[in-house]
Amino acid sequence: MISQLMNKNVCILIAGILSISSATFAQEKKDPVILNIAGENISKSEFERVFRKNNTKESSFDKKSVNDYLNLYINYKLKVKEAMELGMDTAKSFTDELMGYRKQLAQPYLVDKEVTDNLLKEAYGRLKTDIRASHILVKLSPDALPKDTLEAYNKATKIRQEILKGADFASVARQKSDDPSAKENGGDLGYFTAMQMVYPFESAAYNTKAGEISMPVRTRFGYHLIKVAETRPAQGEVKVAHIMVKAANGIKAEDSLAAVQKINEIYGKLKAGENFDELAKKFSDDQGSAKNGGVLPVFGTGRMVPEFEKVAFEIKNVNDYSNPIKTSYGWHIIKLLEKKPLGTYEELQSDLKSKVGKDSRSELSKSSMINRIKQKYNFKEMPKAKDEFMKIVDSSLVQGKWTADQAANLKNVLFTLSNASFSQQDFSKYLEDHQSHKTSSSPQALANNSYSEWVNESCIAFEEKHLDSLYPDFRNLMQEYRDGILLFELTDKKVWSKAVKDTAGLKEFYEKNKNNYKWNDRVDATIYMCANADVAKDVRKQMKKIDDVDTLLSRINKSSQLNLQVKSAKYSKGDNEIIDSIQWVAGITKDMKKNNQVIFVDVKKVLPSQPKTIEEAKGLVTADYQGYLEKEWIGSLRQKYPVKTYQEVVDTVTR
Repeated sequence: MISQLMNKNVCILIAGILSISSATFAQEKKDPVILNIAGENISKSEFERVFRKNNTKESSFDKKSVNDYLNLYINYKLKVKEAMELGMDTAKSFTDELMGYRKQLAQPYLVDKEVTDNLLKEAYGRLKTDIRASHILVKLSPDALPKDTLEAYNKATKIRQEILKGADFASVARQKSDDPSAKENGGDLGYFTAMQMVYPFESAAYNTKAGEISMPVRTRFGYHLIKVAETRPAQGEVKVAHIMVKAANGIKAEDSLAAVQKINEIYGKLKAGENFDELAKKFSDDQGSAKNGGVLPVFGTGRMVPEFEKVAFEIKNVNDYSNPIKTSYGWHIIKLLEKKPLGTYEELQSDLKSKVGKDSRSELSKSSMINRIKQKYNFKEMPKAKDEFMKIVDSSLVQGKWTADQAANLKNVLFTLSNASFSQQDFSKYLEDHQSHKTSSSPQALANNSYSEWVNESCIAFEEKHLDSLYPDFRNLMQEYRDGILLFELTDKKVWSKAVKDTAGLKEFYEKNKNNYKWNDRVDATIYMCANADVAKDVRKQMKKIDDVDTLLSRINKSSQLNLQVKSAKYSKGDNEIIDSIQWVAGITKDMKKNNQVIFVDVKKVLPSQPKTIEEAKGLVTADYQGYLEKEWIGSLRQKYPVKTYQEVVDTVTR
């Protein structure tokens, strides 16, 4: 049910669907009123534009669709009205959350679009190539002193010269790299592509030819020397099916041997010509994929455990399958179904934009935007005031003990943006709020770095403050989020949480409606799937002496893990084709042949249709109770707040 799935993001989406600020629209002189809700007039143009935004199909523009949508719109407006009347828009929790969303929504407006587009295209170009490279790391703190930075750089340069003179890269990496994994892999990072390494490292790798070693490259980890071993065209994505036998790390030795035996027997059947899909359905322990013949969703690099991924991409021909391979989950046989090349730029653009926005390369776009802001608002800096401030900076800053009062006598302006001034006092307070308690920098170096950060943050904050007046789309979006948060909070209080917490009301609702939550006729049964008739005969014999399924399985499967498979459950019609094919009477059926197996069923009990208990139907009952509560609530809101609809105007809403 929708009410079960509803969350805050959905509420915000609904707000976006149902609400666009009326301030957005330049009202025509003769713009008729379509609704009046509790004294608030809503114009035809406002409703019509909202309706058009969310009903793009021509078939949506009939009278019924318009009136149905109008009803939803009225309900939405009533809920927001109630939230406002309750003062929910003034609560600190609400304003804090809205400001958090504002920060997120503002981000696309605070970057240089041209630079971002270039970064997207660069990333896509690099995605076309996979690189295999090794590295040697000389560790260095991001805020290292200049002398330490120079020392690390010289060390990396010296190591590079050593390798260029003939030393083996892997051996040197094991001895001198500060990356702990180098001791095992000689610095080999395997294959990677764009967006998988930090940006400076990625750029250096893609700008270094195969067989060559880069100059020292600085990242937040330190200096790297990168040796590119080889490149290859991007491997794209694959679609595979697999048969899995569980064998997690740390299982008992006898269980591990049984898993190896089982996967090898399945592999033998494949080699003998049996159908992969059917074997997956019968024997795979991955229940999610087994019913579909072992088929898995499409995946690319980094989506599966490395052992599985490596073998999947190595299979050359569609419908070929691998030898049994081991992963941390167990044993697998992998069959290639489809190979997909890298998608087009248009197909990947949205995903790339999201990744670039979270990546360090986005700082390039942000820096460009800051320069534009400085130009737009006539940024002017006062160097003398800055020098004056730096003279009072002392060791308390690097000790995390700086207080704003230490600059109490300094009142001068450090820089201006438009008509706004940013003073020495402002910066001193910034230092107090942002000082680091662990740093190796000198006080002056730290203060200079902090000053640059403060200027940049102030420029961004100044632009963000003006977004509502600069961009109508942003203003509208903020209105949608504002209404959406209010809608969520109030609906949660009146409907969703209430339905969960009101156990007495839920029980009463269930008792009145329990015939709506009934089991169909069911059967409590166990299905025995035997490798052949002899096994089936032996199983029937053993069942007379053994009533424990695990004991039965261990005896029957002693010679082969494929001799017997057992499934027990309560089945309704349609749940299982074997159960559907038998007569529903208590007792053991005759042997049936299916999928090269001999199958029989032990029907323990036939269960006639009956109401589910409240626990068995909890999800459905709760959802329906939520629907009932919402309907009652909307009814009370319509009683509380008068709604007048001008139907003659509604009837004129057109495409």
